[in-house]
Amino acid sequence: MYTMVVWTKLKLFVKEKIMKNRNNTLSRRSFIGTAAAVAASSAMGKLALAAPVAKPNSKFNGVQIGTITYSYRSLPGSAEDILKHVVKCGISSIELMGGPVEQFARTASGGRRGSVSMDRVKDLRKMYNDAGVNIHIVKFGNIGNDGMSDAQIDYYFNIAKALGAKGITRELSESAAKRLGPIADKHKIMIGFHNHTQLKPTTYDGPILSYGKYLGINLDVGHYVAGANHSPIPLIEKHHKRILSLHMKDRKVNNGPNMPFGQGDTPVALILQYMKRNKLTFPADVELEYKIPKGSDAVKEVIKCVEFCKQALA
Repeated sequence: MYTMVVWTKLKLFVKEKIMKNRNNTLSRRSFIGTAAAVAASSAMGKLALAAPVAKPNSKFNGVQIGTITYSYRSLPGSAEDILKHVVKCGISSIELMGGPVEQFARTASGGRRGSVSMDRVKDLRKMYNDAGVNIHIVKFGNIGNDGMSDAQIDYYFNIAKALGAKGITRELSESAAKRLGPIADKHKIMIGFHNHTQLKPTTYDGPILSYGKYLGINLDVGHYVAGANHSPIPLIEKHHKRILSLHMKDRKVNNGPNMPFGQGDTPVALILQYMKRNKLTFPADVELEYKIPKGSDAVKEVIKCVEFCKQALA
């Protein structure tokens, strides 16, 4: 079929040349050259169609820039949708919320929580990994809350393992730390406590991390600046061995608003440069929380945030 198409094109081209030639002649050399050009053009087109799409890579000078599911909350949010958004942004690592994971896996398990197919969870992991995206964290915001059974807590940890995740994030809670510390140590999966504006410079000097060696910090640097009116860099320096990840956003002090990167009071660029200089390997995840400008969308704005981070790390 391919050969017939090429030669059909060739015959039409030659016929046109003959009609235009007053002597109705076409040299053998011209004919061969024309044939080669047409064949090469067709072959190049075929090769171009078969060329593999480059996988995303958002690790810049040793610092892994990622994002979280919440950044795309204004867009369709299935596991497949989120993967498309992430790849469009050129991002190679994500903190994935548990809801889309369970929804994806539950399609093969009759819809019963606690009985989702772990094979399906592994399929999700493969789908992301094949696209060049690592799932470094899964978020289950209520893990360890009062009333949750040990079996359900184990279920969440097993999902994290099936995804290849290093840790699970949840909201800051000392009572949850007491409950989860021994279980996290058993599974060897970290719990990263996420803060809002309640975090103080001395919060982690208290006992919260003492309940287990796999308890850690998911530090939201923007919320910290807005609530504590302090740079987060001293906190990062002090507790870097227990940090699971950072949430990168730019807020103003005194509980000020979220701003585009570089327009608030959060030293986003300085934080990234500190990570680069000190070879810190935990991910810095973009959390898009400022208002999306008219005419833009979440993907376009996350791309801007990633570019800001890339330039800061150049």
